[in-house]
Amino acid sequence: MKKIRNPVIEEDLRFIRGARLPWRRFEGKSILISGANGFLPAYMAETILYLNETLLRRKAKVYAMVRDLKRAKKRFGHYAGRPDLVFIVQDVCKPLSIKGGLHYIIHAASHSSPKRFGKDPAGTIAANTVGTRNLLELARAKRSEGFLFFSSAEIYGDIPARKMPIGEDMGGYLDPAAVRSCYAEGKRAGEAMCACWNRQYGVPAKIVRPFHTYGPGMKLDDGRVYADFISDVVHSRDIVIRGNGAARRTFCYLADATAGFFTVLLKGKNGNAYNISDEKGEMSVSELARMLTEIFPEKKLSIKYDRAPGRESYMKSEIARAHPRITRIRKLGWAPRYSPEEGFRRTIGSFLWPTD
Repeated sequence: MKKIRNPVIEEDLRFIRGARLPWRRFEGKSILISGANGFLPAYMAETILYLNETLLRRKAKVYAMVRDLKRAKKRFGHYAGRPDLVFIVQDVCKPLSIKGGLHYIIHAASHSSPKRFGKDPAGTIAANTVGTRNLLELARAKRSEGFLFFSSAEIYGDIPARKMPIGEDMGGYLDPAAVRSCYAEGKRAGEAMCACWNRQYGVPAKIVRPFHTYGPGMKLDDGRVYADFISDVVHSRDIVIRGNGAARRTFCYLADATAGFFTVLLKGKNGNAYNISDEKGEMSVSELARMLTEIFPEKKLSIKYDRAPGRESYMKSEIARAHPRITRIRKLGWAPRYSPEEGFRRTIGSFLWPTD
């Protein structure tokens, strides 16, 4: 019996497909997605498969590069047995050999949870440097039509509040000798490589810099504060704030962000980087906690503060505020649609939907 797709995800995919983008460029094309198990790239993979179901006459083929096949089959269980989804089990840092053409490459393979930065800093920076080189060389050899590199808002480092909002031409301090910088410095290096391969070899590389993104499918145990809060609400636990809750972040719903990623891939300028976020989605950690209790009053949740030292496995960011400017991607026709209230309600609803 065919599995029923989570209704929140079904609506999200319909929403993304509705973006005014040249989707038919994917007709009959092959698309490699590294790190396809990941929270953000998995939605891109699902979008392409949904386009095959609803729009494309000649189906695109998704090559999902993963390291854990069992996890991948679980994540993409709804698509089991489909010929338009092919798993490639391999570490992006190992030499790549893929037969046939590859029209688009999306490079998103990397640890993204601060929990993993301390446990595997070498693997974190390698995926964004060695892995990026491997895929850029692959795009060069295959004469790919498009290359998208997933960078991060963390590349901006510590920017004074007086200089915000953060534009793509700005940069702040990062300590390269700090272990937590394995992620941000790796992303910075990966961006520089994209610029170099574009300039020297004509690889059509574009870069996205997501800020805090949330939505269906996110890992609730990855250690980030908003994942902890969503887990608390899903499991009807009081929300626990570690610290004073004053740090401010800008949140963007996954369906909005995914439409933004495709906008950059299909309409962005080669060699350019684009912030992906919702300027109106900024709030403090305390404000986020309060909002979640208010949109789910039936759960009668309280907010508690834990002032104890942080967890050793979680490498906390010292950035007090990160607020982006998104003028560059707005010029491509993209704008966020979902408010934080609606987005978090949808996210939590997706986890409450029965999976069996």
